[in-house]
Amino acid sequence: MIEKIAVIGAGGWGTTLANLLAEKSEVSLWVREKELVDVIKKEGENKFFLPGIKLNKNINISNSLEIAKDKEMVVMAVPTQFTRQTTKNIKEHIKKDTIIVSVAKGLEIGTDKRISQILREELGNDNILALSGPNHCEEVSRRMPTATVIASENMRLLKKVQPVFNRTYFKVYPHDDIVGVEFCGSIKNITAIASGVVDGLGYGDNTKASIITLGLTEMNNFSRHFGAKRATIYGLAGVGDLVATCTSKHSRNRFVGEKLAEGISFEEIKKEMHGMVAEGVTTTKAVYEFSAKNNIKMPLTTQLYQVLYEEKDLKKAISDLIELI
Repeated sequence: MIEKIAVIGAGGWGTTLANLLAEKSEVSLWVREKELVDVIKKEGENKFFLPGIKLNKNINISNSLEIAKDKEMVVMAVPTQFTRQTTKNIKEHIKKDTIIVSVAKGLEIGTDKRISQILREELGNDNILALSGPNHCEEVSRRMPTATVIASENMRLLKKVQPVFNRTYFKVYPHDDIVGVEFCGSIKNITAIASGVVDGLGYGDNTKASIITLGLTEMNNFSRHFGAKRATIYGLAGVGDLVATCTSKHSRNRFVGEKLAEGISFEEIKKEMHGMVAEGVTTTKAVYEFSAKNNIKMPLTTQLYQVLYEEKDLKKAISDLIELI
């Protein structure tokens, strides 16, 4: 059993996983903001990102990346666009054989790279896995029954890490398609923003079902371009995560879409989110730019990109989308 673990990133998901892992292992949680470290230690909970959930008293809270030193496993839970720099900063504290688990969902702008690729480049480490699925932290932290997948091409590594996360309320399935798992986890956030727009404009279930179906098609088209397996796309990491994110009140990406539909600027939306990140906004840019260069048909992503980055009118985008499909 892996006994010493560091979780890098104290957002809702990172904090939830630190709490879960602390049930069986010795866990340290890296918190970027020094003032948040003090609040968590004083209150016994992360009121900023995971309010109402008491944390295991044995979790070591710190804003020093040195907490990764001598750990058997490091869980990377920082937003995608900060992953590369954080990895550079933590590299000196991580051993070559340390197991690295990525739990964020997105693609790096400028390189279109998946998180496992970024980690491998920066660390020179092949012991990398990705955990992904329909896993809202608000529910997992309250021990509501949840299923997820953990992916790696290394079956020996999967067998070692899967039991570390597996719980009666958090069922973890090993998966060998890390490419598909990471792409599905990224692309579903694009459709979630579009679903939020549908809700914000007051459209019905029929419209949302059409949007989710189109989003699934685009997830398939884009992911299969990179060799993802069909079974991955139609499993927990694909359809499962897509449905959860597009329909849940907990979805930050869906929230962004709702607010856009209300006519609120993205800058104002970010203020309302109080530091939480909607990965779908930057993923839309990365996926659009790659698909445009490589002639992958992505009408939903294209229209959302134009709304987010070119100030296209929402209703015009929906009208054009209907014409295109």
